[in-house]
Amino acid sequence: MKLNDLPTFDTAALRAKDAAHHLHPFTDTRSLNAAGARVIVRGEGVRIWDSEGQEIIDGMSGLWCVNLGYGRQDLVDAATHQMQVLPYYNAFFKTTTAPAAELSALLSEIAPPGFAHVFFTNSGSEGNDTVIRLVRRYWDLQGQPQRKILISRHNAYHGSTMAAASLGGMSGMHEQGDLPIPGITHIDQPYQLQHGKPGESEHDFGLRAAGWLEAKILELGADQVAAFIGEPVQGAGGVIIPPASYWPEIQRICDKYGILLVSDEVICGFGRLGHWFGCQHPHINTRPDLITFAKGVTSGYLPLGGVLVGERIARALIEQGGDFNHGFTYSGHPTCCAVAIANVQALRSEGVVQRVATDTAPYLARQFATLADHPLAGDAQSLGMVAGLVLYKNKAARTLFDADLGVGYRCRDNCFKNGVVMRAVEERMIIAPPLVMTHDEIDLMIARIRRSLDDTLAGLRAEGLI
Repeated sequence: MKLNDLPTFDTAALRAKDAAHHLHPFTDTRSLNAAGARVIVRGEGVRIWDSEGQEIIDGMSGLWCVNLGYGRQDLVDAATHQMQVLPYYNAFFKTTTAPAAELSALLSEIAPPGFAHVFFTNSGSEGNDTVIRLVRRYWDLQGQPQRKILISRHNAYHGSTMAAASLGGMSGMHEQGDLPIPGITHIDQPYQLQHGKPGESEHDFGLRAAGWLEAKILELGADQVAAFIGEPVQGAGGVIIPPASYWPEIQRICDKYGILLVSDEVICGFGRLGHWFGCQHPHINTRPDLITFAKGVTSGYLPLGGVLVGERIARALIEQGGDFNHGFTYSGHPTCCAVAIANVQALRSEGVVQRVATDTAPYLARQFATLADHPLAGDAQSLGMVAGLVLYKNKAARTLFDADLGVGYRCRDNCFKNGVVMRAVEERMIIAPPLVMTHDEIDLMIARIRRSLDDTLAGLRAEGLI
């Protein structure tokens, strides 16, 4: 279908209905309603269109999830066929469905060694809730029920349910929900701009940042700590790429104290970093016990999440555990699983993950790095198909803008105006484009980002703010 063939939309009427009835996630509803929501009506490849006909390069893959891009007929066909055959059945009552069984086997093929079992959820948030249940059940079965504490990081994002938001380290979420729940604590994030010492090398900072985990374990008592959870690259926290020394040291500390390691791959999984899972990237190189996934497993076409369960935990659950009293109505939803199968098969057959590693991501890295010559932009970094830069008031002195000015949000709005989705996280501007993006599309995206940085700089100068 061509854009001109689409029905026309009454943008004002849709905005009015949205304002009257729709409470958006992570949104100041009063402010949104005053401005009016942007109405997205179509997607194709790496582009989306709004109801007023503006074409926009989706530099965020929806919400880190549309890995194969929009308009994939093979995914639509997979959903349609399964809806016709068996749209839904549950995984309770000693039953399964063909798509759930097939996807379980397929995921075990692409997972790192030692992952032969999967527990299905509907989202990453539910996946990380499940992680808490699995971790604590495992230690119960090991005769160590006192090992209940999970350690995470400040500014981490692990979801927005009560348990997942507690695992996350977002202060705004904690303030509104009396969080975290008991048994969860946090250490600082490996963000050198925030925590580095003058003259400290990246390597040394990575080791020192990892050492915060060991200090916390010793503070709490190793016999009380159940697991450490982290995103290979912090996503919603601003694409915080840790030094190469960080994750190997985290692995060493977990091994030393017998702590389970959980890799939250909701963003980094399914090719985002040029490997099936982020923990496999040489920059990360960990051996987790549990892997949370969602988003890219279906390229966002339908909701699906889960936890890949490592051998020692799976063996304990199966051989010692009896009933695992946890699950969801839609665990292993057959239509969602059918779309996931088609999605993983396409990533495989089209060589998308390998192409990200050897071609697309290196090209993105080179082009994104050129933005560091802009007067506003510095620290332009990427790993795989995630990238971020810092907006500086004075780049030479590395001074940031006053947070109350909302410079990142100004830049984000200019990006939309110029036809590109780029996300603002405080002083950082970040992207996570579809994995199928071409070189020409990367060039166009970078050009639109540069134009948006120019517009942001001009606006700040006009107001005398720089």
